[in-house]
Amino acid sequence: MAMENGGVSNPELILGQRIQNLRREGGLTQQGLCYKAHLSYSTLTKIERGAIKSPSIFTIMSIAEALNISVDELVGLKITSSVSSRHERRLRKSRDGISFVYFDVNGCLLRFYQKAFLAISDDYGIPSDRVEAVFWNYSEKINKAIFSIEQFNDNFSKKLGVDSLEWSKYYLEAVSEVPGMDELLKDTLKSYKVGLFTNSMPGFLEELIKLSKVPNLNYDAIVDSSKIGYVKPENKAYEIAQKKSEVPPSEILLIDDSRPNLIAAERHGWHSQWFDYTNPKISIETIKKLLEF
Repeated sequence: MAMENGGVSNPELILGQRIQNLRREGGLTQQGLCYKAHLSYSTLTKIERGAIKSPSIFTIMSIAEALNISVDELVGLKITSSVSSRHERRLRKSRDGISFVYFDVNGCLLRFYQKAFLAISDDYGIPSDRVEAVFWNYSEKINKAIFSIEQFNDNFSKKLGVDSLEWSKYYLEAVSEVPGMDELLKDTLKSYKVGLFTNSMPGFLEELIKLSKVPNLNYDAIVDSSKIGYVKPENKAYEIAQKKSEVPPSEILLIDDSRPNLIAAERHGWHSQWFDYTNPKISIETIKKLLEF
């Protein structure tokens, strides 16, 4: 993300000062804002000092939400991305009335599960189906941030009968981008509002964006289960996502690889499109037709 403010040479310093002023106006300490925005203390202090060049849009959105203001109000500047900025877009609706598209992350933008399970199986001599069964037994608690990542690792390891296991290491090494989804995201952003709606462990989405596994774009909304405390297909998760979209439910499209998640979307009056990450080319073409590219 890049920021422009006429001839000002240090937009990061301006942003940091603005966050500090708004935080104080809201009666928040740095620790208080960190808690509400789910940020580390060191990250926030660096941002307020202007020491982080081009903070990710994910971080900016988290801070804005914690301060109960819009991103535009927080930044007070023009925001541009490597693809297109909001003021450059020509937003429209599809024939079906779609104006906002939510993309799932794992299983849609990325794939990793089997490769990660197989790697653990190879390292510890445990059948991969056993590894997978134990993973899903604890995944909801970590995705809701009921467990910390340390607690998840501890429970995961004990249930598998091993001394220690670092899930993030296996996940980040196994995860790979689904071919063509990067371009689809960029193309969609040109004509529609776009968000990410994901069941994700604490900090994982930020790390994926930092590693460029998930494109660092100017998303209109990011709904991360570990930040809201609810997972798809729970009703509350969709209610939060709908509120963040700022459009009627009949204008939202969810692209997801999980049938239960899509059925839940339809119950809320959304459009839905199943994504087959094993055959992304056909899925991408289907989405393009639906969005009239």
